[in-house]
Amino acid sequence: MASTISSSNTTVSHSGDGKYRFALVSLTSLFFMWGFITCLNDILIPHLKAVFSLSYTEAMLIQFCFFGAYFLVSLPAGKLVKKLGYQRGIVTGLVIASFGCALFYPAADLAVYGLFLGALFVLASGITILQVAANPYVNALGSEETASSRLNLTQAFNALGTTVAPYFGAILILSVATGAVGEMSHAQAEAEVVKMPYLFLSATLAILAIIFAKLSLPVIEEHVEQETTGEVSYKGKTSAVQSLHLVLGAVGIFVYVGAEVSIGSFLVNFLGEEHIVGLQEADAAKYITYYWGGAMVGRFIGSAVMQKIAAGKVLAFNGFVAAILVLVAMYTSGEVAMYAILAVGLFNSIMFPTIFSLALRDLGPHTSQGSGILCLAIVGGAIIPLLQGVMADSMGIQPAFILPVVCYAYIVFYGAKGSQMS
Repeated sequence: MASTISSSNTTVSHSGDGKYRFALVSLTSLFFMWGFITCLNDILIPHLKAVFSLSYTEAMLIQFCFFGAYFLVSLPAGKLVKKLGYQRGIVTGLVIASFGCALFYPAADLAVYGLFLGALFVLASGITILQVAANPYVNALGSEETASSRLNLTQAFNALGTTVAPYFGAILILSVATGAVGEMSHAQAEAEVVKMPYLFLSATLAILAIIFAKLSLPVIEEHVEQETTGEVSYKGKTSAVQSLHLVLGAVGIFVYVGAEVSIGSFLVNFLGEEHIVGLQEADAAKYITYYWGGAMVGRFIGSAVMQKIAAGKVLAFNGFVAAILVLVAMYTSGEVAMYAILAVGLFNSIMFPTIFSLALRDLGPHTSQGSGILCLAIVGGAIIPLLQGVMADSMGIQPAFILPVVCYAYIVFYGAKGSQMS
């Protein structure tokens, strides 16, 4: 049964798309911003690794703290969004993310690695609330049949953010860092360069929070918590976790985010290996644009393709090709290895929004809870890169990429079969 959406005193069904179009256009700015911020971690990792002389394992604590926030914050965020509604949830997430970005200033001032990790955790907590609110909101702003296509389209703007961020970071962080000089210590001088980029992001997020607080956006009545004395039952289920396709989808989100983040996190160092292409950090960082740019292009393509082909089939195909490309990068060298690993981004493209929308299928009033569980699974971005960091320290960067291959194998299963289970 189609959801009912209201704005102010007007109630409309999914057939009227005027209000949806405005809401979707507004939401694209959020998808862009959190993609941009998340991808900046790929620049911070090699930068802070050099500044504080970290091992790969220690450097991956950046992703561990960032994505670990999803694990701790997602379920409370799901409850918060269910209470406040999607719009107020979005404003709350923006305010917290803005504060997290501002914390980079004192962290850089004191040049303490632990403070950078703390700032990242606060920033990621805000992004988590945004994810929990915005993804199911987009999923509900239209028919269930086109949910995967619609979420892929908005996620394409998330990928636009991840495409622009590496170039931005390479210019404003890595290239500036190489020339940092002065009377301060080397670590402090190198850390200083992150101040202005993150203060700019803090101001931008604060402005977005004000804008979203003023907008008149549709309300998904079916997803709003009702005052009841007992549990809400929907199609015989009183909780989202009773839906097998959601539970398997959460595992899918875990391994997908883990694989994508692992590859992105190691790209600069991978391309810097002498037997690959031996690029300097600032030059290698610019190539990350191709990895995330592929994800952007793929989402626009995927949005159109999934109007004609079942989302699960497209997901399984992309997972299979991604696994093959990573294997090629593992067992070759030079430009072949470089272009193979960069091409993975194109096939990563549709995975997150497709898994997300397939997992949220037919949850009704349990959608916010389901979204919280799926965002909880984004903790894969904390665990898998850290494991790959340990493997890279012990066996080298190239062999450690076997971990993403295993992740993509599971995604093939979910697309082909797991997403159809109830």
